[in-house]
Amino acid sequence: MFTRFELCWRYGAALLLSLLPVFAGAASWQHEQGTLTLDKTPERVIALNWAATEALLLLGVTPVGVADRDGYNVWVKEPELPEGVANIGTRVAPSLEAIAELKPDLIVTSSEMAPAANLLERIAPTYVVSVYQQGSRPFEKASDMLTTLGEMLNREARAEAVLNDIDQTLQAQRRRLENAGLTDRPVALVNFLDDRHVRVYAPNGLYQSTLNALGLENAWSHSGNYWGFSVVGLEALASSRDSRIVVISPISPGLPDTLANSPFWTYLPPVQRDQIYQIEPVWPFGGVFPVKRLATLLTDELLAGGSDNVR
Repeated sequence: MFTRFELCWRYGAALLLSLLPVFAGAASWQHEQGTLTLDKTPERVIALNWAATEALLLLGVTPVGVADRDGYNVWVKEPELPEGVANIGTRVAPSLEAIAELKPDLIVTSSEMAPAANLLERIAPTYVVSVYQQGSRPFEKASDMLTTLGEMLNREARAEAVLNDIDQTLQAQRRRLENAGLTDRPVALVNFLDDRHVRVYAPNGLYQSTLNALGLENAWSHSGNYWGFSVVGLEALASSRDSRIVVISPISPGLPDTLANSPFWTYLPPVQRDQIYQIEPVWPFGGVFPVKRLATLLTDELLAGGSDNVR
């Protein structure tokens, strides 16, 4: 039988161990610029792209600094970025001084910042992972990034729960579309660049994972660049006459009036069938969450019914 002193000591020791970093010793991970070794769980993390920012937030980790903070709130929106996160410059040219001032113990970046990798390493351990590369499969790559960050940050269970939630959401949205008989026509996903040109999302992009999961055919069958899109004229969308067009916001002011008088636009079969749909912004170059966000927004809009123009 233990004395009261022994019981208190054992309880205190157990509590102390539970508060220590999960690593018993140093742990290492391979990445695109070499090997990252950590001897404790990072607490101050900086993200230099929005896919990494999103992954950290999904894991329940608020970064101390991010690149293009204000743009994230406009284009990505979800998961929401809390107030008070520092802006450390642009995604293409972050401020090394601003990064150093935040005293991070982990920096997450991608191959676009490869020339600065050595400089970043002088500030803090740096994990280099690129969701978008030639021949990559964005959703699978983003899932791996989320899982690996979960390991580094002692959030493995959270990462698994996020991926399970996305899978369940995709299944639920597919059932809604199938029950309504709305999986019969292909879908073209586009952003308007001007009144004559759109960015159309290709089968090698992130959005394709949503279309596959929902049982929808991509009306644009051509491969795009490694970001997963092609820039085409409106007339190119006429090649798939039985398709529906889904316009991803934002659009420029005055575009609805211009399109209403455009022979390129009014000629399109989806316009003539009132099968133009418009959804809120979804970041096409993000991590895993845009796949879920697009699935819900797209399903809701298809169920609501289309029109002959953007709004």
